[in-house]
Amino acid sequence: MNSHEKMLGLLDLFDSEDNAVSVTVEEMHDRLGYTRSTLYRYLKTLTDAGLLTSLPSVGYMLGPRIVELDYKIRTGDILIRAARPVMEGLASQFRGIALLCRRYRFDVLCVHQESGTDAIHSGYERGRRRSLLHGAASIAILSYLPDHQLRKFHGEAKEQFKQAGFGETLRDAKALLREHRQRGWVSTAGDVTPGLTGIAAPVFDARSEIIGSLSLTLPDSQLHAKALGDIAERVTFCANVISKTIAYS
Repeated sequence: MNSHEKMLGLLDLFDSEDNAVSVTVEEMHDRLGYTRSTLYRYLKTLTDAGLLTSLPSVGYMLGPRIVELDYKIRTGDILIRAARPVMEGLASQFRGIALLCRRYRFDVLCVHQESGTDAIHSGYERGRRRSLLHGAASIAILSYLPDHQLRKFHGEAKEQFKQAGFGETLRDAKALLREHRQRGWVSTAGDVTPGLTGIAAPVFDARSEIIGSLSLTLPDSQLHAKALGDIAERVTFCANVISKTIAYS
């Protein structure tokens, strides 16, 4: 890695599985192996840019610039602006929770949520990341992943694919994902949270490339086929509205 990549690598320490809120200089030194002079130089640059901040007895944390950028994304992101009205209607009509997700590397990131019920609460809130292999919102994106990216992902996570029910081989996974594409939507029951059903459809950009998904979470894991199909048709319609709005923006 070059020096810029190493410096930005400090931000990855706040994206680890242990959900670290703060990191000390000693922890950074132990985990990254940078010399202390290099480490302090990187920290000064990131702090001056507002990307990191520090407290003497706590360590380094994500800085105020991150908060400012998040506000600008929430208020100005074209995808969120296109999705918010249809998500509000969808959540209200079916008394569920509508989620807008974006693909992030080989994961899925929730970028917006609208709730139409107090009966359930989704822990999959804005800013939370989840595997591409679990949940309707994720699988709706995975189904349209370009072939070379799917091959790479499967090569890195063969056992995870198997455990998630995608079969023994890449060929098995492709066959299942092809079925999802042909249907145009994905549903899962209790895959992420017991007792809940997720229904999701893909969202595409102006080049018809997959960028995310629109999903609806419902407090019922045993919807009969007709009800499921009717709701899925509406979710798919709303996802298409978002895709077309983005294309014409």
